[in-house]
Amino acid sequence: MNKYITSLLLALITIADCYSQANISPAAKQTKTIAITGATIHVGNGAVIENGTIVFGAGKIISVSANGQGNGQAPQDDVLVIKANGKHVYPGFIAPITNLGLAEFASVKATLDFTEIGNFNPHIRSIVAYNTDSKVPATLRSNGILMAQVTPEGGTISGSSSVVQLDAWNWEDAAVKVDDAMHINWPVIPRYRGYGARQLQSPEVLLEQKQNAITALDQFFAEAKGYSMLAQPTVINSRFAAMKSLFGGKQQLFITADTQKDIVAAVNLAKKYKITPVIIGGSEAYLLVDFLKENNISIVVRQPHALPGNTDDDVNMPYKNAALLANAGINVIVSIEGYWQQRNLPFMAGTVAAWGLDKEKALSTITLNTAKALGIDKICGSLEAGKDATLLISTGDALDMKTNHIEKAYIQGRDINLDNLHKQLDRKFSEKYGMKVTDQ
Repeated sequence: MNKYITSLLLALITIADCYSQANISPAAKQTKTIAITGATIHVGNGAVIENGTIVFGAGKIISVSANGQGNGQAPQDDVLVIKANGKHVYPGFIAPITNLGLAEFASVKATLDFTEIGNFNPHIRSIVAYNTDSKVPATLRSNGILMAQVTPEGGTISGSSSVVQLDAWNWEDAAVKVDDAMHINWPVIPRYRGYGARQLQSPEVLLEQKQNAITALDQFFAEAKGYSMLAQPTVINSRFAAMKSLFGGKQQLFITADTQKDIVAAVNLAKKYKITPVIIGGSEAYLLVDFLKENNISIVVRQPHALPGNTDDDVNMPYKNAALLANAGINVIVSIEGYWQQRNLPFMAGTVAAWGLDKEKALSTITLNTAKALGIDKICGSLEAGKDATLLISTGDALDMKTNHIEKAYIQGRDINLDNLHKQLDRKFSEKYGMKVTDQ
């Protein structure tokens, strides 16, 4: 008992120590027009502008062009000019499918708020639990990740995700698109049964359990669809009511599925209710290219740095999967697991570029392609006039771990602070031990 109390006290002290440090304040609104000149501009849609100029004001991009051409030529009197010769400008990277802001310390249960009890939880909304005081988003901003799709987990229907920008006082300020998508985990037969009850179950029993779960999901959809068509329901059902936006086309549907059969079954279920889903995972999606193109399906490729899912797969398949799909004409998004790992997202895009995908198309997998899948491509995802000025300046290739160095970043035109707790600790102990402190 004493050992348990001691462990609990140590955990509480750890939390208190971390949160006792002042958070970095969100940036103020943009008040002066800014022009970044002389940079290599990676638009995000595959285009690259050498020696370009991007002008933005009031949080919106005004123009993007080569220096000396049209509105790209920045006036010198009433505009703040940032000379970025030899540097690179990118759209802000977007992290999809993450429990960022819903978890802080993996070992402390009280800081984890990304799952809910129950199997069908469409009424769960991740946005209301999103913690803008988390120390993690600042570490992401330092690598260029400026937006994220905060996503619930667990059960068959996990609930609704929301898209946030990563520099805000509260979740209301952070929200870019509230309840952007409903998330489903397609029922599967466990690959690893381990010890205990599952070991005693035959393959036939496991298959029957999976089919029963799919039938229950279909029935839930049918009942929720019927409920959504009622003008004035006599009995309020919050779970069914939460599905109304999905059936009305105001919300996306994301389904986690990996095998050929599961992907086809998931897409067909969605089509039954006139919904075009986005598939998460899709480790065998490269075997269904024609089917995916025919049904206009986007694929969120998870964790390129991974082992293959099947014993007879090419050992490099996770690295090549994104390129195989994108080169075949599929809208591909790259993701990475967890929350603190999201800082490595641009390097995942760099990996898929090294394994067969054009570099600018690889950039699109964490910018414009992601924005399209989230339904926010009209306001972000690429550097085009009229979109939000959410962008970054890197002194090197931002998709390369060796040269990624984010010098400046803007979210909706706001000049955000790129400091974080890691940098602060580095400076602190570098000074303590007399080491030279360098800007990181």
